[in-house]
Amino acid sequence: MIRRFLSSLVLPLLTLTLAFPQQKLNETAAWTVDVLQNYRVVPNITYAVTNNYECKLDVYARRTVEVVTPTVISIHGGGWVGGTKEGAQLTLLPYLEMGFSVVNVEYRLARVSLAPAAVEDCRLALRWVFKNAKAYGFDTTRIIVTGGSAGGHLALMTGMLDSSALFDATREWDQTNTTLRVAAIINWYGITDVNDILAGPNRQNYAVSWLGSQADRDGLARRVSPLTYVRQGLPPILTIHGDQDELVPYSHAVRMHGMLEKAGVPNQLVTIPGGKHGGFSREQMIDCYATIREFLRRYGFPK
Repeated sequence: MIRRFLSSLVLPLLTLTLAFPQQKLNETAAWTVDVLQNYRVVPNITYAVTNNYECKLDVYARRTVEVVTPTVISIHGGGWVGGTKEGAQLTLLPYLEMGFSVVNVEYRLARVSLAPAAVEDCRLALRWVFKNAKAYGFDTTRIIVTGGSAGGHLALMTGMLDSSALFDATREWDQTNTTLRVAAIINWYGITDVNDILAGPNRQNYAVSWLGSQADRDGLARRVSPLTYVRQGLPPILTIHGDQDELVPYSHAVRMHGMLEKAGVPNQLVTIPGGKHGGFSREQMIDCYATIREFLRRYGFPK
């Protein structure tokens, strides 16, 4: 009786094994296993406390810190009034696939602090990366700053500023003599002229909310505009922008490209025909990331 019962179990299992032979994972699925094995995630690290608000970041670091890796600082968008670092997590995957480490940054939004708080926070996040490079295996000679929309604006500001712009917050615990220089900036349809969207035909409510009713609002808007800081010696800048963008005018990318060319800054403008404010097609996104790979390779980043 028992023998008959066991036979009745073994035969169906053998049939299933023959019908469904073991298959290897495809390349994409196998890569997800590589990520699990090669990366560690350290979430919600406080990199600054301002106005009783804890600014946090997440680290996606290679497990082997003895070999330093290029590191991407990713800054989320949302018009300086919304968005979260968690909402931008999937945009990090292409950089993990390239073998880079990633630091995913949040910052004070307008409801917590008006401009220029977000700029100051992102500069502090950059300083945190330099200060903690050894612990996480960050290669401080190959740091990339990237973001989309307001995140693109903050990526530009973070990578283009120096201490003379007076946006580097001074805190006793944060003082170092390190030069905060990045190796490249990847700007996805970021704002380059804040004055342009503060008033006039291109006015955007999110910009008005970020600047608020502060004194000399126009002067402050110029101070937080990347166009103000175009000069020789900047890191290479890649800009991706749709020519039908209704939230950040395409002219922002065109003007930035022209000024960078005139200043002799290595840069490239990728125009998405018919592209709006993100939401590009699958084929367009594949082309964008292929361009990013080639752009970074051109300026010394490994395959």
